Amino acid sequence: MTGLLVRMLSVWDCASTVRPAMRAAIINTGTELLLGDVQDAHLAFIAREIFPLGLRIEERRTVPDAEVIRGTVSDLLPACEILFVTGGLGPTTDDTTREMVADVLGLELYQDPQLLTSLQQRLRTRGIKWSEGIARQANVPAGAQVLPNENGSASGFYLKPNINPRIPSPHIFVLPGPPRELQPMFRTSVMPILRSIVPASALLERRLYRIAGVGESLVEEAIGRKVLAISGIELGYCARPGEVEVRIIGKADAIEQAGAIIRSTLGVSIFSTANENLEEVIVKLLIQRNETMATAESCTGGLIANRITNVPGASTVFIAGYVCYADQAKTDMLNVDPKVIKEHGAVSEPVARALAEHARFRAGSNYALGTTGVAGPTGGSPEKPVGTVYVALASTESKTTAKKFFFPTDRETFKELTAQAGFEMLRRTLLQKSNSQTPISKETSTSILQ
Repeated sequence: MTGLLVRMLSVWDCASTVRPAMRAAIINTGTELLLGDVQDAHLAFIAREIFPLGLRIEERRTVPDAEVIRGTVSDLLPACEILFVTGGLGPTTDDTTREMVADVLGLELYQDPQLLTSLQQRLRTRGIKWSEGIARQANVPAGAQVLPNENGSASGFYLKPNINPRIPSPHIFVLPGPPRELQPMFRTSVMPILRSIVPASALLERRLYRIAGVGESLVEEAIGRKVLAISGIELGYCARPGEVEVRIIGKADAIEQAGAIIRSTLGVSIFSTANENLEEVIVKLLIQRNETMATAESCTGGLIANRITNVPGASTVFIAGYVCYADQAKTDMLNVDPKVIKEHGAVSEPVARALAEHARFRAGSNYALGTTGVAGPTGGSPEKPVGTVYVALASTESKTTAKKFFFPTDRETFKELTAQAGFEMLRRTLLQKSNSQTPISKETSTSILQ
């Protein structure tokens, strides 16, 4: 996503850093990554897998299938204690990772007879013609531990530290490029090795708190100093359209102290402490209450309905979504009075209310969200500049509520922010009607950010 509110942090916003147990780095090889033809999936996966061990990736480099692999491996040998190298283990001439890693470490490659037999059997089973290039995948650096590949032909390998006494080197894991091969190999073969080499005392915990509808700077002002006053805690923020993610890292006792401060300060502004989006929380709350919803969208063009229906189980709570982009469609589909549109304009609170109310009535749902706004970059006016949007929430149990927002950004981010605003209106209403301050804590607290 793009937009003014999006800031994916590459480093932690913190006054103190929890030192990782061992320095770890990744080299991703593959010209296709640098051309943009393939997205890197390895950093996120490996970082998540190793974090429970107290490990974090301190550096990642992406290099093409070329001689630069050799230089990059040489550069990182003294800079880390664990090095992951991915890709370039296949049968073609541009797959040179094993050769370059072996060369940097001064190790001879030998053909592993067991791997060669396994490759030949694999190809016979699949009816694939044998070629000499395929045999390269049975080559292994001297002293390496083979990491079996149950999902492909290219095995990985592990090289212990200083495997060549003349050349200082860290723990090195060389892994295949396809995620469907790397990921099971990592969990089955790499993780047991990592558990045996990482000190048990290095174990850290991480907690996430996701906050909706509040700016990143306001969140930091509310909790930053108090949390960072706790010894051994690391605090970070990640801003996305309409929400902020707060991360804390540290030992268990420090995490408990920091978590208590965050929950008591931010209160109901926290919509999740798991990797959940707002729409997932909405679906869960509706299921718990055995209630339903509908949408009537103009400026968001069906985005709210799309996000809701991306959630497993949405079919039990989502009744219908009406995309009424043109003024005539608002009348034809939902019977919005054309006089209301003419008098107040399509982008107005009365029209947003009418959209929500008529959608709820037609769908027979408990709730309905209505949106109408000026996404831009043209179409605004002095009274309703680009970025103006009205979001309304209709309910069977209370009066329809409507709010005006101003999101002067690009069209895609405008739509995301509007959807977030609608979800947050519905979430807060569901919480109030459930007589619960927050779905993630039994503590009774009032957020200063309401």
